[in-house]
Amino acid sequence: MWWFQQGLSFLPVALVVWSAASFVFSYITAIVLHHVDPLVPYISDTGTIPPERCLFGIMLNVSTFLGIATMYVRYKQVSALSPERSKILRLNKLGLTLGWMSCFGLCIIANFQKCILYYIHVLGACLTFGVGSIYMLVQTILSYLMQPELHSKDIFWARLAVFLWSCSSILSSILCLGSGTKTQQPPQDLH
Repeated sequence: MWWFQQGLSFLPVALVVWSAASFVFSYITAIVLHHVDPLVPYISDTGTIPPERCLFGIMLNVSTFLGIATMYVRYKQVSALSPERSKILRLNKLGLTLGWMSCFGLCIIANFQKCILYYIHVLGACLTFGVGSIYMLVQTILSYLMQPELHSKDIFWARLAVFLWSCSSILSSILCLGSGTKTQQPPQDLH
């Protein structure tokens, strides 16, 4: 039996595949309809004009649901593996709260386009990526605290690497944010 066929381990796989597909499909649609330049547009720009806006929104809402389910399963997993360690249980509850806040931010991004409600869209991005990075940090700390009896050092190092990569991606996005626009005319702003 494949590893992703056991229990609920299909959830993180479905989350990653579905989320990637939502970005790819909206990008392809935006390129085919000449709504954005094909060379490295902002993800939000590929979900600004109908019909890709509708596709982007629906698919990210499904990603939100998959993220909530994945984080709940992780919460229950950590709770079951360390029922007597109060520090881990507190961090686990914090992680679940942060993870769900990040998912709520993804829902905001999906439903409030950058060119229409810019500041609400940015709030969603801050929740998704900023709070999501803190969620990753909490999961990394949990992996550190649960080793060696429940996690190997490899899991800790992998989570730490993903957390650092996420932080560097956020930093580079913030540095490049100056080229973003806030006007009400998306077709001109997206090229």
